[in-house]
Amino acid sequence: MKKLLRLTTVPISLDKLLGKQLSFMSQYYEVTAISADAPELARVANKYGVKHHHIEMTRQISPLRDVKALWQFYRYCKAEKPFIVHSHTPKAGIVGMLGAKLAGVPNRLHTVAGLPLMEATGVKRTVLNFVEKLTYACATKVYPNSQGLYEFILKEKFAEPSKLKVLGKGSSNGIDTAFFSRSQVPEKQLQELRQSLSILPDDFVFIFVGRLVGDKGINELVHAFKETNLPQTKLLLVGPLETDLDALLPETLKEIENIKSIISAGYQDDVRPYFAISDALVFPSYREGFPNVVLQAGAMELPAIVSDINGCNEIIINGENGLIIPPKNVDELKDAMLKLLNDKELYNKLKKNTRPRIVKNYEQSVVWQAILEEYKTL
Repeated sequence: MKKLLRLTTVPISLDKLLGKQLSFMSQYYEVTAISADAPELARVANKYGVKHHHIEMTRQISPLRDVKALWQFYRYCKAEKPFIVHSHTPKAGIVGMLGAKLAGVPNRLHTVAGLPLMEATGVKRTVLNFVEKLTYACATKVYPNSQGLYEFILKEKFAEPSKLKVLGKGSSNGIDTAFFSRSQVPEKQLQELRQSLSILPDDFVFIFVGRLVGDKGINELVHAFKETNLPQTKLLLVGPLETDLDALLPETLKEIENIKSIISAGYQDDVRPYFAISDALVFPSYREGFPNVVLQAGAMELPAIVSDINGCNEIIINGENGLIIPPKNVDELKDAMLKLLNDKELYNKLKKNTRPRIVKNYEQSVVWQAILEEYKTL
C-alpha cells in the first residue's frame, strides 16, 4: 500500500475537519495522521484506526519552533518515503509542503480552508503572504475548498491557475447527513437540555457554533442581539472561549456574562442536540474557507444568517435557505435577526429548503469520492 500522510497543526482539526475520512482513505492507502499534542493526536488516530506521528507545531508565528518542526518533518519524510503528503491549516501547510519538497516527496497536496491573512495588515500581512506563496510554490496541487477562496488566491497571485482546483462543489470533508439529522436526537434529551439551559418552549433560539473570537463576528453578534432586546429570545453560544489569539472585547465578555438571555455552553463534542433546540444559526464570521458549521446547521434544518464571505455565500442562497449580510455590520445583523423573528412566512420557507440543499450538494461520501478520484490521478 502506498503511504499517505495527512497533516494538521493541531489534532482537533484532524478530528473535526477530516474525521472518518481518515478511516475511508485507509482502505486505499497506509494513512498516518501528523499533528502537535502527542496524547490528543494518539486519541484521534486511534478513534479512526490510523497510524500517527507527533510533530510539535504552534498556530502562532514562531520562527525557532517552526524550523524545528520543519526539520523533524523533513527527516520523517526521508525515512518513510510517502507517496502523498496532504496538509491542511496554514502552519501544517508550510511545514508539510516545504518539508515534503526538500525530502523529494512526489505528490504534495495542500487544502486551503480559510486564510487568517485576510484579516491581517502591515508587517504581519506581508509575512503571512510570503508564507502562503512559499507553501503553494512547494505544493504540486492546491485545493481551495470554496470558489471564493480560489478567486482570492488567483487575485493575490499566490499560485498559477494550473496548480489550483476546487474539488466537487467545495468543502474539505462534506457532511454526514445521516448523522446530522434531527431524527438522531431523542426528544427526551432535548427536553432535558432545554431545562438545563433555562430555555422555555416558546423561546426563539439563535445559535452560534464555533470558537468565540473576534474574527467570528462574536463582538457584533452579542451587540446586535442585545439591541434586538426582545422577550422570549435566546442567544446560545456553543464553543470554546479563546483568550490567546484574537480575544473578544472586554465589554463583549461582560455582556455574555451579565445578559441572562445569552447562554454560553462552552465546547461540546456533539453539537447536534444544541442545533436541535435552536431555531436559526447566526454565523457573522469575517473570513472562512468552507464552514462546516453552516453545513451542519443546514442538515439539522436551521436557516442561517451568514456574512457575505466565500464559503458562506456558496452554501447559503439569500432568501432561499438563509439570509446573507455584510460582515462587521451590527445594524444589518440586527435587522436580519428581527426579520427571522417577525416574518413567520419567510422563516418557514427558509427552513423548508435547508436540508435538501445540503443533502444534494455536500453529502460526505460525494466529497470523499472526489478526493479519492483526485489521488488516483497522481
